[in-house]
Amino acid sequence: MASQAGPSCRLVFCLLISAAVLRPGLGWYTVNSAYGDTIIMPCRLDVPQNLMFGKWKYEKPDGSPVFIAFRSSTKKSVQYDDVPEYKDRLSLSENYTLSISNARISDEKRFVCMLVTEDNVFEAPTIVKVFKQPSKPEIVSKAPFLETEQLKKLGDCISKDSYPDGNITWYRNGKVLQPLEGVVVLIFKKQMDPVTQLYTMTSSLEYKATKADIQMPFTCSVTYYGPSGQKTVQSEQAIFDIYYPTEQVTIQVLPSKTAIKEGDNITLKCLGNGNPPPEEFLFYLPGQPEGIRSSNTYTLTDVRRNATGDYKCSLIDKKSMIASTAITVHYLDLSLNPSGEVTKQIGDALPVSCTISASRNATVVWMKDNIRLRSSPSFSSLQYQDAGNYVCETALQEVEGLKKRESLTLIVEGKPQIKMTKKTDPSGLSKTIICHVEGFPKPAIQWTITGSGSVINQTEESPYINGRYYSKIIISPEENVTLTCTAENQLERTVNSLNVSANENREKVNDQAKLIVGIVVGLLLAALVAGVVYWLYMKKSKTASKHVNKDLGNLEENKKLEENNHKTEA
Repeated sequence: MASQAGPSCRLVFCLLISAAVLRPGLGWYTVNSAYGDTIIMPCRLDVPQNLMFGKWKYEKPDGSPVFIAFRSSTKKSVQYDDVPEYKDRLSLSENYTLSISNARISDEKRFVCMLVTEDNVFEAPTIVKVFKQPSKPEIVSKAPFLETEQLKKLGDCISKDSYPDGNITWYRNGKVLQPLEGVVVLIFKKQMDPVTQLYTMTSSLEYKATKADIQMPFTCSVTYYGPSGQKTVQSEQAIFDIYYPTEQVTIQVLPSKTAIKEGDNITLKCLGNGNPPPEEFLFYLPGQPEGIRSSNTYTLTDVRRNATGDYKCSLIDKKSMIASTAITVHYLDLSLNPSGEVTKQIGDALPVSCTISASRNATVVWMKDNIRLRSSPSFSSLQYQDAGNYVCETALQEVEGLKKRESLTLIVEGKPQIKMTKKTDPSGLSKTIICHVEGFPKPAIQWTITGSGSVINQTEESPYINGRYYSKIIISPEENVTLTCTAENQLERTVNSLNVSANENREKVNDQAKLIVGIVVGLLLAALVAGVVYWLYMKKSKTASKHVNKDLGNLEENKKLEENNHKTEA
């Protein structure tokens, strides 16, 4: 509803359009507001003393006015005109400052503050500018990959809800991308929403990639104007997979160990440096001119020495792009002659050879009964100590796990041989008879005694070492006896005898008896001589006592001397 005033006011109001006066010194005044904020427009006029009322209007594009707010100076009342787009959005203060809430793009108009007196109308115009910050730019419709030497759409940079419209810029690794024919093509377009009057800006980028673009970040930005001036918003980075053709082929041997031996499984792997890498290749084996089509791997199982040679692989569609590698399959052969279990006779000759055939120099070690020998064994005349378990072992030091060994179990057999010896005890009362036996298998020893005599120790045997041992018996014969030693194994039975005389024992016994009698007689003679000497001494002592008594003539002294003599005799 239009505002109502008295008759005199109507007359004045009728002159508003035709008699409005722009206060001198008031030029164009602009209020900048952000979209959605409250627009605040001061009247910028001094309130006159005879003010009747104040009023706000805006001008249509054709210049016709639309009144929107009225405030009386006397009643202090405020009335808002029925303008739909400003319903419930206006506020007019006592100093005639107009506020418009929830700023819209359609609020961009020329507003006029009017102060009316009985004889004049004063106006102060205000230009309203509304700004809307666009959304953060986003790279959409991104290409899954880019190919070198091909112009291809990379993606679209889009920024929405901007007012006024902004500009979009593309960057590669932080540097601005400028249009370049056949390399960088930029297509920009903008679109306004008829309802909100906000702009959506889109920039499409077509780009010819190179290998230098691998892992390079692409971004875009939107530049727009806001209430405080020009601003820029950056997008997130986008990194693209760059496809490029294979320029080089390489071949690998798996597992990656230094040496390959017979029996190993090996895998050939072919690689191309393109992106994406080739999935199929041709593999060429030694002596085979035609390639074998396979994935990027080809496996050889249980390789033999004849697999040594050059192996190659190439692209299927470009056979000239080829790679090769040399493979050596190491081998080791050992031949021991003779081997296994060998039985020989003592004194025989036995040539032994351990022959090695290998892909490179091999070490050879001989062992006998788990003890390392300094040199290879050689037997010109076998002895019992030569028997044992021999092992010839060889290895390639540079090839892990490549070892060979063969064994020889040597058995040296011999018929029993007997040698008998005799040893007399220092006392001469007994004799020790020893039967020395050698032979293999171990001979069994048996004693036989012919004649009489006491056996002090039945038998005693030594350990059996290197085909030899002995058995001994201690005997004290009462007469001449014969001792027989019998040694027997699977090959033969051997007998040897030894005569033992008893005379030697008797002579020694007689000599011992004579020596004892002589010692006893000597001891008796020595005792007799000692007794005679003692008797003579005692007799001489009595005669000397009598002569002394006569000389002294003292009876008492004689008694004492006699007592002493008696004591002496006693």
